[in-house]
Amino acid sequence: MDKLIPVVVIKELNETVRILSALKKDGINCAEITFRTDCAAEAIALACKKFPDMNVGAGTVINAKQCKEALAAGAKFIVSPGLSAEVAKICKREDVPYYPGCVTPTEIMAALELGITTVKFFPANIYGGLKALKALSAPFPQVKFIPTGGVNRDNLEEFLAFEKVAAVGGSFFVEDALKKSNEVK
Repeated sequence: MDKLIPVVVIKELNETVRILSALKKDGINCAEITFRTDCAAEAIALACKKFPDMNVGAGTVINAKQCKEALAAGAKFIVSPGLSAEVAKICKREDVPYYPGCVTPTEIMAALELGITTVKFFPANIYGGLKALKALSAPFPQVKFIPTGGVNRDNLEEFLAFEKVAAVGGSFFVEDALKKSNEVK
């Protein structure tokens, strides 16, 4: 698993290549393209075609329909803001990693019952950040977390230093990569 997962919102399909190119130039080989826009599935398909060596997944997947569309477009992983048993079943059947949003012990236990041991912790800043992750790790030593929301340049290294953090997600990776890309021109 990639340690850095940029949360990418593609509003217009023609942004896809520019954004993913900037991420690659910045040394990031992963992109979670959110299902918040009308062109999300097309953007995932284009990203997978143009960047076959990148780990391109779908984010903000909230139901089975979106999950099927994302997988048909070529998504290599699925991320949700919450836990969907239907999405989990589809991903398990298709052998695709699923990272549901889980911030309470009950949600984590539900994920574990579905065979999921890596969960998105979102929004991390609202639900207690690193202190909460450390507290939740005690009763759930088998769980790894992907904190997203409130993770930024200032606390990135602190999150990554915690052994129960599998990766961190954030839109700031995209902003940084685009800025660097523009500076190079």
